[in-house]
Amino acid sequence: MSISERDFNAVAAASPKKRDAPFSLRLSFEEKSTLTKMAAGEPLGAYIKAVLFDEARTGVPRKSNGSANGQAVGRALGDLGKSRLSQNLNQLAKAVNMGALPVTPETESEIQDACRAVKDMRDALIRALKEGGQP
Repeated sequence: MSISERDFNAVAAASPKKRDAPFSLRLSFEEKSTLTKMAAGEPLGAYIKAVLFDEARTGVPRKSNGSANGQAVGRALGDLGKSRLSQNLNQLAKAVNMGALPVTPETESEIQDACRAVKDMRDALIRALKEGGQP
């Protein structure tokens, strides 16, 4: 064994100890619902630890966007996912760069429609974030 191998083995053996595996707990829907109500918006993990170990609870609720805001963001993200716009625009760009796609008025119109759809979704997300008071 060469010196470098011994040095490597010494460094490898002295590596920091790994963290313990996370603990998980299975609850019924009713149990989780009850626990969520008891936590009153506080993250469940923090609430459970505070109750089990008799720690002072911070009472800091999770950040929450209003339900209307969440629905608007959800609609916009759902539209984006259903549209496959990113894949389609990428395919168009690749074909144009290879010279395989002649740019006809129809092609130009479709590209403009796709760009408008992306802009509409972007605007919807920005409106939803502004309504929630986020920057």
